[in-house]
Amino acid sequence: MKFFYHPEQELHAPPHFLLRGRLADSPEGPLRAELLSRGLAAAGLVLHEPEEVDSPRLRKRLAQIHTPRYLSFLETIHARWRKLPEASELVMPNVHPCGGGKHYPQHPVGQAGWHLHDMACPMGAGSFRGILASAATAQVAAEALLAGHPAAYALCRPPGHHAGPDNAGGFCFINNSALAATVLREHYSRVAILDVDMHHGNGTQDIFYARGDVWTGSLHVDPTDFYPFFWGGADEQGVGEGQGANINLPLPLGCNGETFFNALEKLVESMQAFRPEAVVVALGLDGHRADPLAGMILETEDFTVLGQRLSQLDLPTVLIQEGGYPTEYLSNNLAALMRGFMN
Repeated sequence: MKFFYHPEQELHAPPHFLLRGRLADSPEGPLRAELLSRGLAAAGLVLHEPEEVDSPRLRKRLAQIHTPRYLSFLETIHARWRKLPEASELVMPNVHPCGGGKHYPQHPVGQAGWHLHDMACPMGAGSFRGILASAATAQVAAEALLAGHPAAYALCRPPGHHAGPDNAGGFCFINNSALAATVLREHYSRVAILDVDMHHGNGTQDIFYARGDVWTGSLHVDPTDFYPFFWGGADEQGVGEGQGANINLPLPLGCNGETFFNALEKLVESMQAFRPEAVVVALGLDGHRADPLAGMILETEDFTVLGQRLSQLDLPTVLIQEGGYPTEYLSNNLAALMRGFMN
């Protein structure tokens, strides 16, 4: 199994975000990568650095999952924002097209509101480079499967599963799991994305909702009372060629390991009926009881069981890091999962 991380991800380091109407310290920063790296080291695993952050092949693949205007926005918005009178250092929108906008704006403030769907996605001067480094890490991990490795792990931050074709949200800018699936589709005819993060992967769902070649399945806290609120219901099953290829299993807020694993078995059964040739695991560790986003009460031992179950899929598998935020348990949670997966 190969493990990847590019240190330029640290260039994206917003110090705060807006939480329930107030500025709060951001849990999505370089400390996450440091703690996750410690977990891998504790399990005796070595991270490898991708050779490049930006490349034509990465840009070509990103254009298959995100719109051209959105990719251009991510690359240029900070410089354009800073030219505005009295602009803040961080790009943070103050207006959104609630209900759907009729016209795409040219002004940086309008574009920020259009593309940054919530207040958890501030962007600094180094953000775009850091975001690309996260995507490049996912890309090289997926390419490792094409090179013959049975499994690979990408330590990605910022995460990606809330990022849709034209928008960022929930700390996510580029959809790393969708990118990994895009890489795998170059070799495999049917690819599955199994999302075990505590939150619904609404961006991933949006990207593949009308496609029948990539199955998307997510178990997550019921969005009736939890982020992302507006997507993730069991009735969302795809459209057109994608009808039946999108499965959501909402779980009660505060659910335990037993509830989680019962749902996982149902999700895996649905995935196996799709007969995928390779799997992308959108790996969240934020279901732990101590996670600051507090939605489930999983224990560290549950991640060992999760790793074992994922290994039993017996398919080429790339694990893309999604959620899991700084606590004293985060390192151990990743180490536990990897021990379960590899043993």
